[in-house]
Amino acid sequence: MTEMPSPAISIVGRHNSGKTTLVVKLISALTARGRDVGSVKHHSHDGFEIDHPGKDSFRQREAGATETVIASPTMMARVKTLPHELECSRIVKSMPGHDIIIVEGYRKSGLPTIEIMRQGNEADAAVAEVFLEDARAALPLTEDNVQRSRGEGAFARDISEKMPNANTVAIVTDIPAAREAAALYGLPTFGLDDIPQMVDFLEEHYVRPRVSVAIQAGGESRRMGRSKATVPFAGKPLISRLVRRLLPVADELIITTNEPENLGFLADEFPGQDIILVRDAYDFRGALPGLYTALSTATNPYVAIVACDMVFASAPLVVAEAIEMADKGADVVVPVNKHGYEPFHALYRRTPCLEVVRDALQRGETKAQCVYRSPEVKVVEFPQERVLEVEPMGGCFVNANTPEELAHLEANFYGEAEE
Repeated sequence: MTEMPSPAISIVGRHNSGKTTLVVKLISALTARGRDVGSVKHHSHDGFEIDHPGKDSFRQREAGATETVIASPTMMARVKTLPHELECSRIVKSMPGHDIIIVEGYRKSGLPTIEIMRQGNEADAAVAEVFLEDARAALPLTEDNVQRSRGEGAFARDISEKMPNANTVAIVTDIPAAREAAALYGLPTFGLDDIPQMVDFLEEHYVRPRVSVAIQAGGESRRMGRSKATVPFAGKPLISRLVRRLLPVADELIITTNEPENLGFLADEFPGQDIILVRDAYDFRGALPGLYTALSTATNPYVAIVACDMVFASAPLVVAEAIEMADKGADVVVPVNKHGYEPFHALYRRTPCLEVVRDALQRGETKAQCVYRSPEVKVVEFPQERVLEVEPMGGCFVNANTPEELAHLEANFYGEAEE
């Protein structure tokens, strides 16, 4: 099952800087705002135990099991013997579906880092002085920055403490020298207790934007002779197939349709899922009215639009588009191939695109392509080679407009294993 990769940020500092206290406060505050938070703690020693000697799982590992899973109805833990330390990136990759992962430590992971320096910690105070000297000298923040020896003779300092580096994105401190240095480097600073402000910063820059997936189901298709949503495919209505494929990456699932009364079966087929059925906001045909309905209904900042006749619609492609949008600051991420844009397997940033679509409709336009011509939105193309990296089998944009096309696709359908 495809799930959204979890973004991660690391809290770093020297021993007794207060990393754990800060991590706990951030997790608590993010959770209070409704965010799903994962956490990773870097333990610098070779061994640690999460179970007690004498317990069954402890005895199983003592007997030689290299991996033990402890499971209850509400919790699970996995203890595995490793031949070598895992890279932080592999650990984070194994934890999909979170809005953010807060990592404690792993300074060399390459993750964006928030550096904490506390006045009461001697090592922090020494680092802050050197940090300020470097900032005043306009020395660059390098990838692996370690405090260098300073002074001569009895005044020489060689603490060899880790310094803020090129991955540092913010400083948390009560040390004036550290605050001045951060300002010179253009890094935001927070006080030790500025938790709400830190959470605002994380939500703006690092927390995973939530994705609404909107399946454009429309209504009766003249070429198909009936509703595409309810036409059978592999023994089930076609809309059921699209819902099943896209639910894992949808924080909100919307179906735009002119026949919501005929899609009520979805509530029984997908119990516990809040599938939103919404009629088109306009009573005339065209791609743009459906796009407007999806964007105006969605409550999340990213909106993936997928046509219901795309038999092999791809959840991994939605994930890749979301990552690209966050990375490039795009307003639209649209696949492009030799046939041109694929607007109905694209990702849209809700607010700017909604305004552009509304204005276009008022001018009498009906085609979705007008969004890509607007100077008001930043369009990032997602080329075919990138699509094939995500979906090596291809076929994401294949659609069926007639019974014959659908029959051909079904005859060559290679089964639910491809999901």
